[in-house]
Amino acid sequence: MNRQKTNSWNAEKYRKHAGFVSDLASPVVELLNPKKGEKILDLGCGDGILGLKIAKYKAEVVGIDLSENMVAKARENGLDAKVMSVTDMPFNGEFDAVFSNAMLHWVNEPKLAVENIAKALKVGGRFIAEFGGYGNIFSIIKAMREVFKRHPEYGEIDDFWYFPTTYEYKSILEEYGFEVRYIELIPRPTPIDDIANWLILFTNGFTKHLSDSKQKQFRDEVRELLKETNYSQKDGWVADYVRIRVEAYKEC
Repeated sequence: MNRQKTNSWNAEKYRKHAGFVSDLASPVVELLNPKKGEKILDLGCGDGILGLKIAKYKAEVVGIDLSENMVAKARENGLDAKVMSVTDMPFNGEFDAVFSNAMLHWVNEPKLAVENIAKALKVGGRFIAEFGGYGNIFSIIKAMREVFKRHPEYGEIDDFWYFPTTYEYKSILEEYGFEVRYIELIPRPTPIDDIANWLILFTNGFTKHLSDSKQKQFRDEVRELLKETNYSQKDGWVADYVRIRVEAYKEC
């Protein structure tokens, strides 16, 4: 099963409650260093905000995303976007660079994703990405598991996110012909408006089998547990993000 399909997205709600995802992406765009005339693939383009930022450098940007709602919004914003999964990409040696922000932790077939990224790039092309790394949202996942444990009627929790170590991801990249020039885990505690809104956006795939009342019960109980670790009067709600950032080049 392609588990990217297990979460659903609403572009307007995403921008309202998770705008920080693209707002905090400037360092990875700087690492990409887009150049005039380059053809760049934006994996998980979302509403197209970052792809359009890259296009301002006079690069040709093609975005893909599995969410029809997100792709519709990206097209409305002016990005050339297609509904497509990284695990099903047909591209072959077409791109000078592949860029991705906050998407690849949703892909539970990382080797297939990297293989397809390598195929999409020209020889010498670069892969620049940032996504959830080892330890990402540790407290949130712990609380989610605890609430599922309290309620056997929920069934088993399928926390399908992929949060690799630098060693693990570097090994996969090298297996598929990449030279890894930079890879790092970056702790980044991130302010959010309310953990309940975060849960609605990012965990609907885990709870879609539950009734509306049980989904609310799940969110309320997770929220209560996380008050101890992820909330303070001074800072409000903070998600315990850890990102993995990578710069790699296709050798052959």
